[in-house]
Amino acid sequence: MECEFPTVNSNKEEIQEIFSTVKTIAIVGLSPDETKASYMVAEYLQEQGFAIIPIYPKEETILGEKVYRTLAEIPFNVDMVDIFRKPKALISVAEAAIKRGDVKVFWAQSGIVNNEAAQMARDAGMKVVQNSCSMVEHKNL
Repeated sequence: MECEFPTVNSNKEEIQEIFSTVKTIAIVGLSPDETKASYMVAEYLQEQGFAIIPIYPKEETILGEKVYRTLAEIPFNVDMVDIFRKPKALISVAEAAIKRGDVKVFWAQSGIVNNEAAQMARDAGMKVVQNSCSMVEHKNL
């Protein structure tokens, strides 16, 4: 397995700004399994008042929300993508987020780094966070 060090990343001030402005969060790779990190993080964010949008290949609802198969299917604005996928999948997620045109934040969870995808997102005007848990960061504020 190849591990990357995140060379494109937001600082604590930017993370604070992210959480004060973001309202809708698409969770890419949100599992319906309550024991998985993606489920626990999404549930926490939902409890904090964020609108969560599950992106998952199966299921009809997760955490009471309609499941979409891709970012492109979501018919309303998305402020942030929070990604629980393997690093190599981040290129396609970045491309989809850029194509949407409304995503302001590209967030790759703990252990997930893809500097090429992160640079693509940053070049498109998004704030980028890699290798960091959105739940932990939000709790630390």
